Amino acid sequence: MHSDETQRSAPRADPLPITPSLSALLDAAHVDSAVGRMPRRSVALLLPALAIGGVAALLARALLALIALITHLAFEGRIDWSTANPAHNTLGAWVVGVPVLGALVVGMMARFGSPAIRGHGIPEAIEQILTNRSRIPARVLWLKPLSAAVSIGTGGPFGAEGPIIATGGALGSVLGQRIRITADERKTLLAAGAAAGMTATFGTPLAAVLLAIELLLFEFRADSLLAVLVACVTAATVRAGFVGFAPFFPMPALAWPHLGALLACIPLGAVVGVAAVVATRVVYAIEDAFERLALHWMWWPAIGAIGVGLIGWWQPRTLGVGYGNITDALAGRALLGALWLLGTAKFMSWSIALGSGTSGGTLAPLMTVGACLGAALGHAAATLWPQLGLNPGLAALVGMAAMFAGASRALFMSVVFALETTWQMPGLLPLLAGCGSAYLVSCLAMRQTIMTEKIARRGVRVPDAYRADPLAQARVADYASARPVALGAGDTVEHIRGWLDSDPAASTHQGYPVLGDDGHLLGVLTRKDLFRRDADPRQPLRALLHRPPLYVLADDWLEEARRKMASGDVGRLPVLAADGSGRLVGMLTRSDLLRAYRDRLRERYETEDASSSA
Repeated sequence: MHSDETQRSAPRADPLPITPSLSALLDAAHVDSAVGRMPRRSVALLLPALAIGGVAALLARALLALIALITHLAFEGRIDWSTANPAHNTLGAWVVGVPVLGALVVGMMARFGSPAIRGHGIPEAIEQILTNRSRIPARVLWLKPLSAAVSIGTGGPFGAEGPIIATGGALGSVLGQRIRITADERKTLLAAGAAAGMTATFGTPLAAVLLAIELLLFEFRADSLLAVLVACVTAATVRAGFVGFAPFFPMPALAWPHLGALLACIPLGAVVGVAAVVATRVVYAIEDAFERLALHWMWWPAIGAIGVGLIGWWQPRTLGVGYGNITDALAGRALLGALWLLGTAKFMSWSIALGSGTSGGTLAPLMTVGACLGAALGHAAATLWPQLGLNPGLAALVGMAAMFAGASRALFMSVVFALETTWQMPGLLPLLAGCGSAYLVSCLAMRQTIMTEKIARRGVRVPDAYRADPLAQARVADYASARPVALGAGDTVEHIRGWLDSDPAASTHQGYPVLGDDGHLLGVLTRKDLFRRDADPRQPLRALLHRPPLYVLADDWLEEARRKMASGDVGRLPVLAADGSGRLVGMLTRSDLLRAYRDRLRERYETEDASSSA
């Protein structure tokens, strides 16, 4: 046995753990988040992210063209690839049957192709990330855009961005399954593809990056963030080659708001936030109603499409993508009554269609409803309280973003999206005020969001916060035991057994560092090792050591200790002095890591008296 005064260090080289394969992977990746070092593998991941961005942009253009073709065929009976608007159809009452026929096709594609094409895509991508190591079946890569093109082209009240986001995510996942990468890297490629798809639709690379962070990655790391950024920049560049640079939703230039208008955006956002909560609950109530039907789910989209067709007959502008509706609301080209009518009709049509389980997106419909509601409230405020100076166009912009912020809780994505699609920087403060208000209402009123409710019902826990790891902010020296009990490598097993039996204080330990004659650390033995039946009592302790030592330094972060414990499958680590002298200064156990977590919980939840903090 050695006292802590005579102990000396092990060699500085990092030893091999019990499971060398996992340790080798971690070391090869340069895992060292405490100093922010970026893994070399993540740099190599930028190349496939670049390819994904370019291909996703081309897929987006192809999907938009396919939607236009199907729209012309379904409502006009002719072949044309140019942008189409089903609101201008002349079918009369026959228009009711067009969405039904499309929904029948989508239902059969889901039944005999892949059920994964049902819904709007983002919840399904989240589920694959959390439960299936980011693996999306390859057939979804073509079934999702094809089913969405049929659904939207035959009048489904969806935007094209949801299916394009899902298609881009499937592209990243499928590529990630074809090359030799980790599940975490495959998640990055999935998010990169999804974000590139959104960028290719709207030309919003920054908003797409934020969408990936807030809804898909559940983290903010350089290695994942840069891959997503590369894909989005590439997609935006390819898109610009087709359509140039222009705001997706052009609107008259906004003046910088006065204080009254800015303050008015707070209650405006709250009202829209309530509407977002109602919209989320209505959608899932309709979905629950369909779940109770005795028919196979393959037929549900066709049943829902009857309502879509009837509403489309009454209000033709609810049919199809409807991006023009958002532009009209932002530009003030709709009267107060028309705004209420269009927003209500669009919400009814979209909620019925989405609740039936057909293929389509949520972003454009929600923003259409939000823009109409915001513009209507803006017109009302301009009439009742003209002194506020609230521009109806600004109110529409805030309503558009606040609706999605309240429904999805993608707060910053919603703000940036509104800015990037309109190029209206004077709207920044009103958007922050309105979206923040809607976000607050959503957090207070519902536990899940429109993106997470479906998978939460299946028992999948979705991260809802991004917190700093407490183990990355605490030093080993602050939590390790200060007086380690070390054993000499030359001591016999019989001698140590007798000592443990006679010394109750020493026998409370579960692991003991073993030092060589020169004081260097040779390894760690547990009580189980020492009392093994096949251990010869006369042999020295060094004979029981079968692997090099695993240790941490006193100035390492606890995160590094956790990594070594996990990779080595051990429950304790010797702690060596950080001054280079090599002294054994402590032992760190899993209980010490839990103590660090406990301290952080106290900081987060325990209140302090004002006098104690002074």
